[in-house]
Amino acid sequence: MRRALAMAQSAADLDEVPVGAVVYRGEEVLAEAHNLRESLDDPTAHAEVLAIREAAMKLGSWRLEGCCIAVTLEPCPMCAGALVNSRIERLIYGADDPKMGCVRTLHALCDDPRFNHRITWEAGVLSEDCAGLLKRFFEAKRRSGKTTPPGESNSTP
Repeated sequence: MRRALAMAQSAADLDEVPVGAVVYRGEEVLAEAHNLRESLDDPTAHAEVLAIREAAMKLGSWRLEGCCIAVTLEPCPMCAGALVNSRIERLIYGADDPKMGCVRTLHALCDDPRFNHRITWEAGVLSEDCAGLLKRFFEAKRRSGKTTPPGESNSTP
């Protein structure tokens, strides 16, 4: 999770929402990424999706069986779906997301028995550090008077 937090800080340094993700298998780090939605003008450029793509390319397979992912924020519906579709084995995440979280907060996509793959998950790993980074980022945004794009919120999880 510390590596994911470092990636989240890199996102904040680029004025991106500070979320970081690391895909690993055993002791081997396969991919690290952070949010790049603003930089790439890409609504799918979430940390998890970018890390999954990179790991799949490194392994030469879309099936990330035996792989784990650490993410600083509870995955949204798109990212939770990408985790299920990529066959990630295990997810650990830091802060819950009351607005978009789809692991346990709003929905339980990662372990829904109706899907053909389920992910074991653990929440709350370094949650105070993960939530604190997000909180400081959005507080700074409010102080600077910068607004977020329409349809998004400056509130913290």
